[in-house]
Amino acid sequence: MDENVQYALEEFEKINADEIFLVKDLWKGYEWYRKPVVERLQIGRLFYNALMRQTPCPVDVLEKTDDEQQKYRKKR
Repeated sequence: MDENVQYALEEFEKINADEIFLVKDLWKGYEWYRKPVVERLQIGRLFYNALMRQTPCPVDVLEKTDDEQQKYRKKR
């Protein structure tokens, strides 16, 4: 698995139940924005796919932001 997705999944474990978050929230701001846009898009897709493969799914997928970033809510 991509090391960025592995990192995101590890950071996801630190999110509290019912907390709403974006993938970029799992990184320090400057670390996320140093990544090329193409890489950030790929991380988002792979993170989504990794979560959707889990049973039961650990998140609710919410509406996207105005910037087309996927919002998630961690389930209890």
